[in-house]
Amino acid sequence: MSEQYRYFIGIDWATESHEVCVLNAEQQVVDRKAVEHSGSGIAQFVEHLEKLSSGDPEEVAIGIEIPRGALVETLVERGYAVYSLNPKQMDRFRDRHTVAGAKDDRRDAFVIADSLRTDMKLFHRVRIDEPLVIRIRELSRTEEDVQQEQVRIGHQLRDLLRRYFPQLVELCPSVDELWFWELIELAPTPAKAAKLTRARMEKILRAHRIRRLTADEIVAQLKAPPLRLAPGAVEAASEHVLLLIPRLRMLHQQRKDIAGRIEGVLKDLGADGESGEHRDVTLLLSLPGAGRVVAATMLAEASQPLGDRDYHALRSYSGVAPITRRSGKRCVVVMRQSCNERLRNAVYHWSRVSAQCDDRSREHYAELRRKGHTHGRALRGVADRLLAVLVAMLKTGTVYKPEFRNNSPQSGELVAERI
Repeated sequence: MSEQYRYFIGIDWATESHEVCVLNAEQQVVDRKAVEHSGSGIAQFVEHLEKLSSGDPEEVAIGIEIPRGALVETLVERGYAVYSLNPKQMDRFRDRHTVAGAKDDRRDAFVIADSLRTDMKLFHRVRIDEPLVIRIRELSRTEEDVQQEQVRIGHQLRDLLRRYFPQLVELCPSVDELWFWELIELAPTPAKAAKLTRARMEKILRAHRIRRLTADEIVAQLKAPPLRLAPGAVEAASEHVLLLIPRLRMLHQQRKDIAGRIEGVLKDLGADGESGEHRDVTLLLSLPGAGRVVAATMLAEASQPLGDRDYHALRSYSGVAPITRRSGKRCVVVMRQSCNERLRNAVYHWSRVSAQCDDRSREHYAELRRKGHTHGRALRGVADRLLAVLVAMLKTGTVYKPEFRNNSPQSGELVAERI
């Protein structure tokens, strides 16, 4: 592949400016420069590339460590071949040029360009996703950030309540329910909780449709003898608690809004088909155990492998494919640690739910457990089969149906049992 390019450009990406090294096919340095990370700086760099290639972007190959960003997207939009490289691979390529461990941005740009010239097959060609996929990626990652923030503040709330009002935590150990927040606002201290009436408590439970607890149980719990703290400690802690509740409400509403937006994007993706053909999201959602979170995460984090129908890449990115370490008579197969964590969590959740609601996945899980595999290893085995089924469905454009297992291979239909 490298024979079709005249120039190989390595870009060491940075926040304010990027180091650029241009090599020709004979490994000679043609040019070096620093590109400012701004609209004018990137525009000047593109003009420089057009002069270098005489207006023919097919003569230039560009290597960089990140697969997205303003610089990358601008170059791809102008028709240049941009290849991304894993930073860990970049460290290994650097060792070929210096074993002393020296780190220099100008050298890194040269290393990327030279590695692209000699080992292009180890790079990944960058493609710009369609707007809906870009949007769902941003929404999916934002939803996870909001969820983590809500969990973090929830931990603070629980710790504060255990400090001065532990009997309140026993009513809702997760401290993440709307009725519980309303109860805290009404009774933030043991003194105010002792004055809470049964009728008021019934109104709260009825409004939030809580049936696992009764008003009498809650009132009795709140009137239990409180902890004795230093003067002013209860008032100070309860004031902090009341400041956390509005933040939790806001994050809860944001998660709800983001979930609705993701469902809307998934619906648009499924409806945006040509000649009535199913889109990838429709096929993905037809699989057992795959819901909104799984579909959104897979489209966000593995859009290119899904588009390429690359089963082996999906196994590696999601951490399903194991790692084999063989040396002499010693051979060890271990869990893959280097993968996309968001994709790993989504596939793990997918396989867990599928093992609960799908007979074939449940049988496969039970079979792996009988062989002595751990729970996690068995779920990865279930996920491996689900990914194989998904790729087969994407290649044939067939929606998943359980009855396909009983079809004969000669029928031309998707046969999940064969995978």
